[in-house]
Amino acid sequence: MGRGRGACGHVTWSASLVLNRAVDQLVISQLHELAVEAATRAGSMLMNRPRDLGATSKSTPTDIVTIMDKNSEQLLAKFLLGARPNDGILGEEGTSIAGSNGVVWVVDPLDGTVNYLYDLPGWAVSVAARFDGETIAGCVYAPSINRTWSAARGMGSWLNGAEISCNSRIDFENALIATGFSYSADERSVQGQVVQRLLSQVRDIRRNGAAAVDLCYIASGSIDGYFERGLNPWDYAAGELIVREAGGVVSDLTGGDASYEMTIAGGAGVHARLLAFLTAAI
Repeated sequence: MGRGRGACGHVTWSASLVLNRAVDQLVISQLHELAVEAATRAGSMLMNRPRDLGATSKSTPTDIVTIMDKNSEQLLAKFLLGARPNDGILGEEGTSIAGSNGVVWVVDPLDGTVNYLYDLPGWAVSVAARFDGETIAGCVYAPSINRTWSAARGMGSWLNGAEISCNSRIDFENALIATGFSYSADERSVQGQVVQRLLSQVRDIRRNGAAAVDLCYIASGSIDGYFERGLNPWDYAAGELIVREAGGVVSDLTGGDASYEMTIAGGAGVHARLLAFLTAAI
């Protein structure tokens, strides 16, 4: 299967492919290629950043959406459903189509909007294909730092076409941990207290500003652990698969799937220690 952007232009997408319970690996491979192509197209458009972003607030004054978030989501929906019209799609900016074959594309058209607004690097486009609620293919494309992460279930994870794996052997005391903060001032106050307690127990803390990219940094070994409360499926769908296919662990506070209540990621050892710390701290 193709593992980089160059392969995408040579793939012929079959709109007739319908998955069943025993998901065919060829179909997963094609969904992976489609995710990479979609994310690459949207990310390339976002690099043409207009002077006026038309920024407005959503849930709080600091929760921002721009015209480019919306334009990117429209591009993703048009491309993905043009290739596979029977699929569904769920997007951060309101796109919601059920589909008829069990495949749903979960997309964040611009993860790290505040970074984008301030013209800082590290924002990304996240595209994931889910079947019956399970992510089976995904891509996170961060064009401002020239990184394309992707994964296909059972086939591994890649960064710019090269196979990757997370840091599996590191002491918690030497771990570099990333996190993010809520748009709610009250929740930020509590999150700040948790970080303050954690800071003396690890190497250091990073706040990069894009959840999907933080998860991918786990997969490619740029950070050792990550946690954040308040993520939605479009924030973590692709990144979660990329971490798991790179040998990492992703869970909530109970050890179940990532959720709005908490997303925790890392190699097995760091994840276990981070889970224990957060369980006691929250």
